[in-house]
Amino acid sequence: MSAFTALLIRDMRLSVRVGGGALMGVLFFLIVVVMMPFAIGPDLNLLARIGPAILWLGALLASLLALDRLFATDYEDGSLDLLMMGRMPLELAVAAKAIAHWLTTGLPLVVIAPVLGLMLNVEMNAMGWVALTLLAGTPALTFIGVIGAALAVTLRRGGLLLAVLVLPLTIPVLIFGVAAANAAIMGPQPFGPPFTILCALSLASFALGPFAAAAALRHGLE
Repeated sequence: MSAFTALLIRDMRLSVRVGGGALMGVLFFLIVVVMMPFAIGPDLNLLARIGPAILWLGALLASLLALDRLFATDYEDGSLDLLMMGRMPLELAVAAKAIAHWLTTGLPLVVIAPVLGLMLNVEMNAMGWVALTLLAGTPALTFIGVIGAALAVTLRRGGLLLAVLVLPLTIPVLIFGVAAANAAIMGPQPFGPPFTILCALSLASFALGPFAAAAALRHGLE
């Protein structure tokens, strides 16, 4: 087993075992979706129209829940120092931790989204498109968030700083994710352009996020 695979499996096990990353994110996602109809009212047409935006906003906030512990646990027990001194490049280690976070936090949100969409009066045949946009866009949320997690790892009250750093950077992902979902459901704009940009944002964050996060870790731990 390679070091990358071993780190990936280790972080997935820790995410599920310590803090219940997958369960906590899904429960928060559920709470957001359940509370929105109470705040907006019983207008089913309005709920159906803004349902994709509510799902995307809930997924964005839920994906941030466990990010503050992505590096903090390793920093506290000394594992982060071993990763920095190990033979595996730090950028590759950061990528493994980010992928493990998405698999245990982001992917469950994509799976549960069609069920929660029914609570917002979103048509079932449209939920496949919404889930597809979440599948394409949530990796960008994770790899953008990993940069903020690396910057905040050595700071007190890092969770608050993480939200302040990450949320503005995720606005383009939110815009194009909701635009693609609305285009697929209501039109008349084509689905392809916003979805293509959403995929490009995920690919760009996947390529740049680990390098930026590794640089932030090296600077913060010097």
